[in-house]
Amino acid sequence: MALISVRKFLTMTLVLGLLGLLLAAGSLLALRHYLDTPMALPKEGVIVDIEPGRSLQQLTRELAAEDVLAWPRAMVLWARWHGYDRRVRSGEYALTADLTPRTLMDLLMSGRVVQYPVTLVEGWTVRQALESLWQRDNIRATLANQSDEAIHAALQSSLPALEGSLFPDTYFYTKGTTDLAILRRASQRLEQVLAEEWQQRAAGLPYESPWQALIMASIIERESGYQAEKQDIAGVFVRRLQAGMRLQSDPTVIYGMGERYEGVIYRSDLNTTTAYNTYRINGLPPTPIALAGRDSIHASLQPRAGTALYFVSRGDGSHQFSDTLKEHNAAVQRYLRNDTGNGNN
Repeated sequence: MALISVRKFLTMTLVLGLLGLLLAAGSLLALRHYLDTPMALPKEGVIVDIEPGRSLQQLTRELAAEDVLAWPRAMVLWARWHGYDRRVRSGEYALTADLTPRTLMDLLMSGRVVQYPVTLVEGWTVRQALESLWQRDNIRATLANQSDEAIHAALQSSLPALEGSLFPDTYFYTKGTTDLAILRRASQRLEQVLAEEWQQRAAGLPYESPWQALIMASIIERESGYQAEKQDIAGVFVRRLQAGMRLQSDPTVIYGMGERYEGVIYRSDLNTTTAYNTYRINGLPPTPIALAGRDSIHASLQPRAGTALYFVSRGDGSHQFSDTLKEHNAAVQRYLRNDTGNGNN
């Protein structure tokens, strides 16, 4: 009897052990299936913000409450077993519809946070660029209400003034990035591009420094958005400087008018002396008047050879170039048919 009881005990133990193994194997298979099954995310995805100190358990509970994640406790226990919960990095993450609990964990450990684009547009002033940054609630404004001089000092730029010292381009940032951090990148990029183009400049240009070339580039930028004619416009302005003529560029007048400009330049504006009115001053204005892109910087340093000394807008964004004042006046009458001075160089 004792022998039969021992056999029964051993048999029962074996059966229970096998059942336990089967249950464990089944649980493991179920866990693997769960970890590799896409979550119930919407097609457009969602963005989650992992703030410093926020736990994985808090995130999974919130996702479960929104019916996005099933079995949140199972995911947390699995992550803790592997030590993944201690490797979650803070920031915003874009959860796409194909994410599974396993790939979600990979994402949270990767630090591949959401990147937002912001574009500084060619032809903008620095103040317009700043306003564009300050309109975004995910950029920390640290330079608001500061003067141009204070902002320029904060940038640690090697250029003489703030205006024009940013490179117009698209920059990517993460939530909470400061305006200063973005502007420093734009400033450093501008100095890099300007240095590269300066090294390849044509001979005999009427510039004493890269800064003067940048001033010219900003005027070219505001005169024309047509890349194909930027070097032609640069050629006109360079020949004017070399001949001792005034640039007579309307965009410089507009910049010097500041808030007084309301869309039209009158004869009285052309006759009003400002530091930027190139109808009244010789040479270049003291600073750039806008953000200049590489095409305009290149044009200022590689002007196209020719004989034209004048140009006027055709009204479609392009310009008519003339060698003589007589030809220019005829072109003005043909294309402008007014005496406002707009587009007349």
